[in-house]
Amino acid sequence: MTDSILMAGRPVGEKHPCFIIAEVGANHNRSYDLALRHIDAAVEAGADAVKFQIYSADTLFSKKTPVHSSYNKDLHTLISEIETPRDWLPGLASYCKEKGILFFATPFDHKAVNELDEVSDFFKIASFEIVDLDLLGYCASKGKPMIISTGLANMEEIQDAYITCRNAGNEQVIFLQCASVYPAPAHIMNLRSMETIRRAFGTAVGLSDHTPGVHVSVAAVAMGASVVEKHFTLDRSMEGPDHPFAIEPGELKELVRQIRDVESAMGDGRKLGPSEEEMEFYEKGRRSLHASCDIPAGTVITEDMLTCKRPGYGIFSKHKKNVIGRTAKNDIEKDEWLLWGMFI
Repeated sequence: MTDSILMAGRPVGEKHPCFIIAEVGANHNRSYDLALRHIDAAVEAGADAVKFQIYSADTLFSKKTPVHSSYNKDLHTLISEIETPRDWLPGLASYCKEKGILFFATPFDHKAVNELDEVSDFFKIASFEIVDLDLLGYCASKGKPMIISTGLANMEEIQDAYITCRNAGNEQVIFLQCASVYPAPAHIMNLRSMETIRRAFGTAVGLSDHTPGVHVSVAAVAMGASVVEKHFTLDRSMEGPDHPFAIEPGELKELVRQIRDVESAMGDGRKLGPSEEEMEFYEKGRRSLHASCDIPAGTVITEDMLTCKRPGYGIFSKHKKNVIGRTAKNDIEKDEWLLWGMFI
C-alpha cells in the first residue's frame, strides 16, 4: 500500500488528515448562482473539496426504466430535470481555484470523463457505476487518482473494479464504503468493511455517507477512513431529490470540526505519562504517602503512621515497604507528604 495519493498536491492516506468532500451533486437546482453559493458554503465549513455530478438522462437511464418507489416521476424524466449543465465546468473549476477548494466531479459517461479531464486532477466513480468496467477503465486510463464508491457491491465486484484500474495502468485508487439508500439507516452502514477492503486491496479507504447527521462519518474517521464524502445543501426544504437527505452548511461545518477533533485525539499510541496540560492534576490530584499522625524526630516508622492521599508530591505508595522501618530525621507533622530526605 502506498503511504499516500496526491489529490492536486494534497496527500490522502491513512497517515494524513481525512480528505473531506462536500458533495453538491444536483443540489444546485440548475442555478449557476446556487452552485457558487454551495461552493462558498463548503469553503466556509472547511471542506477540502467540492464535488458535482455530470450525467445526461439519455445516456444514464432507459426510458423504459420502471418507476422507483421513492420518487413520483420516472427516473429518466427526473434525471433530465437535474442535469448539471456541462458548460458550467470551466467556471466552477475556476471559482473553486479562486476560493482555495479543490473541484472535481463524478462522470457518468465517456464524454463527461473527457470534459472533467480538462478541469480536474482526480475523479470519482459512483456506486452504481462500479460495474460499468468500460467507463471505469476509460476513466482510469487518464492516469489520475480514482475515488470509487462501493455501495451495492460485493468483494468480487470491487476486485473487478480494482483490476480494471490496474490494467489501465492506474493504481491510484481509493475505495469508499457506502450504503446506496437515501437517506441510509445507520444499521446497514457496515463501517468495518472499510478495513476488509483495505486489507484485501492495500488501498486507502473511506466513507460515502448518506445517513442523517454527521456522527457516522466521524466514527468512520476514528476507524481509519482517509476520505469522507457527504451530500450537503443550503436548505433541505428546497425542491429536488437530493436535498432532503443532505446536511446543511452548519452541519457541514460541525462535521469538519468533529473530524479534526477526532484526528487530533487519536494520538500516536504511545503511553508516556502525563501531558503538559495534565501536569497540575498529576501533582495535586494523584496520591502519595503522607503522615497519618505527628511523627517526632527519631521515631521508627511503622505502617500505621502512613496513609496514602492526595496530593502526589510525596513518595509513591508502591514504596511504602521501603519507608517502614526507617527513622524520622526531623519532626513530621500529621498530613505532611513524605519525602526521602525526611528519613535516615
